[in-house]
Amino acid sequence: MVNKMKKKYKIALLILIIIGTITWVFFKTKEVVITPKIETVEINEKIYNTDIIKEVKNGKIVTKKKLIDTSKLGNKKVKINVKNYFKKTQKYTFEIKIVDTKSPKIKYNKTIEITQGEDVDLLKDVTAEDNSNETIKVTVQGKYNKDTPGRYNLQYVARDSSKNITKEPFTLIVKEKAKEETKQETNTNNGNTFKTANGFNGITVNGITRINGRIIANKTYSLPASYSPGLSQTVLNAAQEMFAAAAVDGITGMYIGSGFRSYSTQNTLYNNYVARDGKAAADTYSARPGHSEHQTGEAFDVCVPGYDCISSGFNNTPPANWLANNAHKYGFILRYPQNKSNETGYMYESWHFRYVGKPLANKLYNNGDWITLESYFGITSEYK
Repeated sequence: MVNKMKKKYKIALLILIIIGTITWVFFKTKEVVITPKIETVEINEKIYNTDIIKEVKNGKIVTKKKLIDTSKLGNKKVKINVKNYFKKTQKYTFEIKIVDTKSPKIKYNKTIEITQGEDVDLLKDVTAEDNSNETIKVTVQGKYNKDTPGRYNLQYVARDSSKNITKEPFTLIVKEKAKEETKQETNTNNGNTFKTANGFNGITVNGITRINGRIIANKTYSLPASYSPGLSQTVLNAAQEMFAAAAVDGITGMYIGSGFRSYSTQNTLYNNYVARDGKAAADTYSARPGHSEHQTGEAFDVCVPGYDCISSGFNNTPPANWLANNAHKYGFILRYPQNKSNETGYMYESWHFRYVGKPLANKLYNNGDWITLESYFGITSEYK
């Protein structure tokens, strides 16, 4: 009898063990298993709490999706609620690390061109952005001499507070002054020197007036009939660079519709306009001979296939708008801006551009509200 009881006990115990084992295995296989996907994120990176989880086995995430605050460096705890196989909600906590491994991005011009002796601000219009959203200071590395012609290979340098650093190479080109220009500035006994209303140095030699080194041709200042330099190679090179950039932005086929004009050519054009429209009207849109910027060899009219060329029909077109917003990057200014005829003496010409070099062009651009040469230098444009 005792042996029978022992035998039944052993059988019962075995059954309990088997049932327990099966139960344990069942519950174990139904245990929630969460596999993290993300352990580190960049500062200010846009990421949601549910994004850090790669997979949930035997459960479902029930936490509402929301952005994680990643604005500060360091460890960040993220809580996730999961409903398990048995519909019971369980809470889990994960930790991510917010880091900053990205270097700042610098916006700049790869080439800056000035004339020998011309002041230059290498940091003008240079900006830097960083994923940390902090203010980034840009500095210049390298040596140059604005009084010595040559090509200077320099670097823009930007660092963030996490010691990430960016270095971008750029070139400063210091062009040698033309012999005529140097002679005019050094041998003032052969010319008439003066100060403009805004304090700039002016000099007139052999009928050619320069202010701060730039030839001036407007209604007040004229050029002699013998002055015939042709279109400057520097201007042509800068124009080709500008036209290529326009093509990248979808404005294709841009070309010089009217470049250098001699005194004689301007005389013929002007007299034809006078015969057609009268002198008063002609003076609002055409220069008298000797007063045209086209004779300087540093100005031209832009044309684009498919658009009116050298006429008011070009105004407010995509090419005209692109030029007004980008010409300064290549050393050109919109010479006769809208609503500034009282300063320039001429009507608005969206197609007429004058080369003055990038430093001055960037100043006159004035965030799109173009400053005229007359206003900047403090000079007039009025026929005497």
